[in-house]
This record gives sequence, structure tokens and C-alpha cells, in this order.
Amino acid sequence: MRRAGAGLNRLALRIGELLAHEREAVADLSHRLRTPLTALRIDAESLRDHAERTQVLDDTGALERTVDEVIREARRPARGGREACDAAAVVAERTAFWLPLAEDTDRAMTTELTSGELPVRVSAEDLAACMDILLENVFAHTPDGVGLAIRLSRRAAGGAWLVVADDGPGFRSPDPTERGRSSGGSTGLGLDIARRIAESSGGTLTIGPSASGGGSVAVGLGPVAGLADGARRHRRIRSGPVRPAAEPVSYSWAEAE
Repeated sequence: MRRAGAGLNRLALRIGELLAHEREAVADLSHRLRTPLTALRIDAESLRDHAERTQVLDDTGALERTVDEVIREARRPARGGREACDAAAVVAERTAFWLPLAEDTDRAMTTELTSGELPVRVSAEDLAACMDILLENVFAHTPDGVGLAIRLSRRAAGGAWLVVADDGPGFRSPDPTERGRSSGGSTGLGLDIARRIAESSGGTLTIGPSASGGGSVAVGLGPVAGLADGARRHRRIRSGPVRPAAEPVSYSWAEAE
């Protein structure tokens, strides 16, 4: 037993060392992106058209902030799971960010966001990344002119439903969330990252056809623990035992409540 315990202790130490090395490697690789980004910024500053120069510099700045965030995340210890944000504010901000691109590519973007604050158990940075992944997938894998819709609603058990649906050809792969595999020529990591963000909050990610036959992704985000417990107690006091809320079994908006 003593020898087995000593062996397990050595194994745990080695795993910790490997994880630390992996985090530093990710940070170092991300840091290497600074050189081409600096070159890109210099090229952007030489553009003569003021509007084009401003747009390219803004995009470059957003990319630089993303790289900085990757470096910080790589070096940050494991989180304690206490982070939360207002999903309504984050989704509204990211929708406004992507709207000009939708207009430039002749896409009709419709939004339906719940009123008031909507706290969920995920950081604002992670939820913003999830939104960007879902919207970037639509823009990258559907032709110009294909419409999309964004809906954010409250889950009956607390938390939120975030649904992004489009009028495109739909998903060709039977499991688009499979890590590292993509039928569209991308890295195959985006939807897997979105899935892990949803699951880390205590939620789910489901994929299927939209009402128009295109693609639809429904992300369930878990509630902030204290608020969810309080809501359940309140419902019990008013109406007795509460039936479990149904998860969405289809992917149209009407069934993702």
C-alpha cells in the first residue's frame, strides 16, 4: 500500500508538470502570433482610404486582444466554477458586432432577446467566444445572402437557451461537434469548444435542422446556483412539487423553450 501510494504521488506530480508545460507551450505559441500581427498593423496603417484603414485596424486590434486572452487563459490556474455573466448583455453586444458583416453579405439577421437581465453560470468571455463560434460558422459555411436568426430565452429550470439558426444547407456531418473533424475545410474545433463551454456551465449543446431546413444550434446555459435554488424554492411554495423542465428535443424555436 505504501509503495502504491508513493507511485500514485509521483504520477500526480508528473501529470502536474506535464500540464504546466502544456500551458506554457500554448502561451508561447500564441505569443508568436504577435510578430505577424505587428506586420499586419503596420500594413493597415499605410492604407490611404480612411474608412478602410479604420476598419482593418479595428479588426487587427480585436485579433490582438484575442491573442492576449489566449495567453492569459493558458497561464491561468483551473477555475473554481463561480464565474457568471448577464447572457442578455453579452449576446446583444456580440450580435451588434456581427450585424455590419451580415449587412455587407446581404444576410437578413433577426434577433429575439429576452428582456431584463439573464444571469448564467459562465464567464462573459466564454459566452462571447461561444457566440462568435456559432455566428462565424454561419458566415463561413453558408453562401452570402443566407439569412440567420438569433434567439435568447429563459430556461424553465433557470439559465438560458441560446439558439442560432440559419437558412443554409444544414449540417453535412452526423456529428459536427466531433473534435478535429470537419467536412467544411475548417479546424473542426469550434463546435466542440462551444459544447464544452455549455457543459461547463451545467448545460448542453444540441444540433439539428432549423425550421427552414438549414442548420440550428441550441445551447443550454446553466443557472447561477443561488438564483436557481431560490427560484425552485419559490415555485415549491406556490404550487407544490415541480415537474422537471423538458430539454429541447427538436431545433426549431418553438420547441427550444
